[in-house]
Amino acid sequence: MSKFDQSTLTRRDLLKSSAIALGGAALAGPLEAYPKAVNTSSSPSTLKITDLRVATVVKPGPSPCPIIRIDTNQGVYGMGEVRDGASPTYALFLKSRIVGENPLQLDRIFRKIKQFGGHARQGGGVCAIEMALWDIAGKVYNAPVYALIGGGKFRDRIRIYADTTESKDPKVYAQRMKERKEVMGLTWLKMDLGVEMVSDTPGTVTNPTDLDQWQAGQLPHPLLGMEVTDKGIAMLEQYVAAVRDAVGMEIPLAMDHLGHLGVKSIIRLGKAYEKYNLSWMEDVIPWMYTDLLKEISE
Repeated sequence: MSKFDQSTLTRRDLLKSSAIALGGAALAGPLEAYPKAVNTSSSPSTLKITDLRVATVVKPGPSPCPIIRIDTNQGVYGMGEVRDGASPTYALFLKSRIVGENPLQLDRIFRKIKQFGGHARQGGGVCAIEMALWDIAGKVYNAPVYALIGGGKFRDRIRIYADTTESKDPKVYAQRMKERKEVMGLTWLKMDLGVEMVSDTPGTVTNPTDLDQWQAGQLPHPLLGMEVTDKGIAMLEQYVAAVRDAVGMEIPLAMDHLGHLGVKSIIRLGKAYEKYNLSWMEDVIPWMYTDLLKEISE
């Protein structure tokens, strides 16, 4: 027999070696026998959703925040947020659809409930449930969500921007923005600056007087016939100028919630704000009007 043949394991030798290794692991005790990263108190195949509850958190800044908790029969729970302070009902009415399901079957459950979602806040319940399901999956498999979805870790730090509570006094608004920068240490700022900040001053806004509350809140911006006047633009510009004086030109500054204005007003406001070097003006009209968004950009 050659030297190579003498050193080669037969199939019987391999099986015998495996059996000895397994036996040794069993004798070593349960803590050493299992991989350290496995949650041995959870049995994924028998995991079931048992409850969905909501707690409303009131805090500084955008608030209230409905937080949901999905409980299971094995003590593992997941948490999610109903986005933008929408009604917790968007999540609660889906409870009957998910109780008894295995929370690890995320895609199956999502396909089951997504029909009850919608745009913006109407999708808050579906999003909250999906978030909570991923939370459960991460705990059961002892892995972060970025590993579960296959993308891997991309960065160690994420830049965030801060929204800021409005004030009709430009100096107070500017001071709040300055605190975001100097006290909180944020490196990107955003301010809400809608026409309601100046609309109580005569001659600032042109709009139909016969709009009811539903029309004012639900009709798409371009259909309302609301436009801001030169006087209104000059007053709004005072807020941006005060903020830039307080925080400087170096820090990025963005803007949101301009109001339900028409395309002409958005273009005029954009030109008035150019000198303040805004990073963006957000959601100036509903997203589905892509041709109008193109017109505004150009």
